[in-house]
Amino acid sequence: MRRRQIAGEPPPPSKGELRRQALAVQELGDRLIAVPAAVLATMALPEQLREAIEAARRISSHGALLRQRRFVARLLRDLDTAPLQQALAGTDACARAEASRFRRAERWRDRLLADGPPAIAALLLTCPGAGRDELTALVDRALAERAGHGAAGAARALFRWLREQLDREPPATLAATAPHDKIPP
Repeated sequence: MRRRQIAGEPPPPSKGELRRQALAVQELGDRLIAVPAAVLATMALPEQLREAIEAARRISSHGALLRQRRFVARLLRDLDTAPLQQALAGTDACARAEASRFRRAERWRDRLLADGPPAIAALLLTCPGAGRDELTALVDRALAERAGHGAAGAARALFRWLREQLDREPPATLAATAPHDKIPP
């Protein structure tokens, strides 16, 4: 990149701007190295870049990994990175949504174990298709496990059941009953 200004052209980027651009490309390369292989397989990447990313994943030496990361960034500088950034943003959004669903099920499990019947009634209002008897039995087993009387894994079984029930509900219903990812009182 040139640093001199030619008459009639816009001024060249400053040294700070060049540094920010280089860091952005390096961060993109690091994200590509860290992304799961299944996601990477869906992206349209040049073969040399794909091989460099796969090589970086296999490297365990700190110095060698640093050189490989720089090489990946060097290859990225020759590409239009906007499609790659959009693809990574999409995977980030999916991961955030999955984490949000996970936290929601955790909060419901904790609330069911802490409050008992009132929480069961609130959950049945949120998920009308859920069975009261099955939910009550799962909560009772999880409470017995917590007290040290029941079999291990009851709280996990309750959590799995909650995830299944909450995933069945349409997003509009969940948003109406739990704004901003909070459990209704």
